[in-house]
Amino acid sequence: MQVWKFGGTSVGKPERMHSIRELLNNDPNRKIVVLSALSGSTNALIAIGEAAKSYDDTKAAALIEELKNHYDLFIKELYSTPEGLAAGQQIVDSEFGFIKSVVSVKPFTIKQEKELVAEGEILSTKMFQAYLEEKGESSVLLPALDFMRIDADGEPELATIEEKLVTILNQYTDKQTIVTQGFICRNPREEVDNLKRGGSDYTASLIGGAIRADEIQIWTDIDGMHNNDPRIVKRTFPIRELTFEEAAELAYFGAKILHPSTITPAKLRGVPVRLKNTMQPEAPGTLIATQTSDRDIKAIAAKDNITAIYIHSTRMLNAYGFLRRVFEIFEKYKTPVDMITTSEVSVSVTIDNSENLEQISAELREFADLEEHDRDQNIICIVGNFSADKEGIALKVLDAMKNIPIRMISYGASEHNLSLLIHSKYKAEALNVLNERLFFYEDAMKDIFTAP
Repeated sequence: MQVWKFGGTSVGKPERMHSIRELLNNDPNRKIVVLSALSGSTNALIAIGEAAKSYDDTKAAALIEELKNHYDLFIKELYSTPEGLAAGQQIVDSEFGFIKSVVSVKPFTIKQEKELVAEGEILSTKMFQAYLEEKGESSVLLPALDFMRIDADGEPELATIEEKLVTILNQYTDKQTIVTQGFICRNPREEVDNLKRGGSDYTASLIGGAIRADEIQIWTDIDGMHNNDPRIVKRTFPIRELTFEEAAELAYFGAKILHPSTITPAKLRGVPVRLKNTMQPEAPGTLIATQTSDRDIKAIAAKDNITAIYIHSTRMLNAYGFLRRVFEIFEKYKTPVDMITTSEVSVSVTIDNSENLEQISAELREFADLEEHDRDQNIICIVGNFSADKEGIALKVLDAMKNIPIRMISYGASEHNLSLLIHSKYKAEALNVLNERLFFYEDAMKDIFTAP
C-alpha cells in the first residue's frame, strides 16, 4: 500500500479532482489518499472565525455565503450525473449548516475556531469520495478524527495513531482507495485540533510510517524539490535524490515544497517519500530515502527574517556553565536557535522568532554584554553530503561568496549543512553566485578548455 497526499492547489478545481482520479486509476497499488482543503478555503475559514471573534455577525454571514457560493459552483463542475450532484449538494449544505452553527456560538473560542478551520479538509474529502462513488470506484472515506491524535504538547501520538489506524484499515481490506483528511486531528480532550499549517504533509508521513507503506507520495504543482529558489535564481533544476537528513535541512531552511516535520515519521520507519507534480505526472520528481547516489552538493536554501544576537563575557574563559545559562533563557521563552558560533569569550546565535527578544536580551544582560542585534538577516544554507573525507566544499562556497560580507559561518555540526549568515540585501546575489559556482562552474570550465 502507498500513501498519496494532494495539496490545496491539486484539489482546488473540479478538473484537478478529475485528474487525481485518473492518476489513481493509472497506478495499480492500493492507496490511502490524503487531501488538503481546496486552495483558499482555510484562509477564508480563518477570516470567518476572525469576524466571529469580533462579534461581527454581519461580516461573518457574508463571508460564509461567499464561500458557500464557491462550493455550489464547484460541485456543478465536479459531478456529471444528477445523483452525483445531489450527493455533492447535500454535503455542501450540511457542512455549511454546521459552519453557521459553530460561528453562532458566543463567545467564539479557540475550540470553535479549530472546528471551523477543520471544515476545509472535511468538505474536500467528502466531495471527492462522493465523486469516486459516482464513478463506481472501490473507495471509502476514513475520517482522520477517528485515528489521528496529538498529545498535550501538540505532538502526534505515534503509537495511538498506529493502533487505531491498523484496526480501522482491517475493516476495509476490499477497498482499493481509502480517502482521509490531512491537517486535522483530536487532542487529549477529544476536541478537534490540527497539526498546524502545512500539516497535511505531516499527516501523510504519519500514516505512511504507521502502516509501513511502500512509499509516500506528496503531490504538488511543482516538479519535485529544486536545487535553488526558482523565483530568484534563473537556472535551477529538480533534485532527483535526497537523503532524509538533507531533505530535513532544506525544509527547515526555507524549501517551501516540504513541511519541516513531514519526513520524521517516514524516516523512523524507513519509508521513502517521493515529491511529484500533478501537472506533470510523468516527471520523476524527487525521491527522499535513506541513501542516495547523487552529487555531493545537492541544493541551496534561504531562511528569511533572522535576527543575530552577539553575547560577550570574559567569564566564558576557562569556565563551564556559561552556555547552559545562555540557552536556558532561550528555552524559558520557547525560542529556538538556528545557528551558533563561539570563541573563547563570546557566543553568537540566530533566531527566527523575535517575539520575546527584549525579554531574552534583558536576562542575558544580567551576566553578559550584548552588541546591537543584527536584524533583517538571512541564513543561506548549502545542503549535501559533507562527510569528513570530502575535500574542497568549504573552499568552493567561500570562493563564490568572496564579494559578499558574511557575518557568521556554521560548518561541521552536521554532515549535511553549511550555513552562512548575511544581510538580506545580499540574498539574491548570494543565491545566484552560489548556484553558478556550485552547480554550473565545472561545466563552464569544460566548455572553455574544449572550445576550438
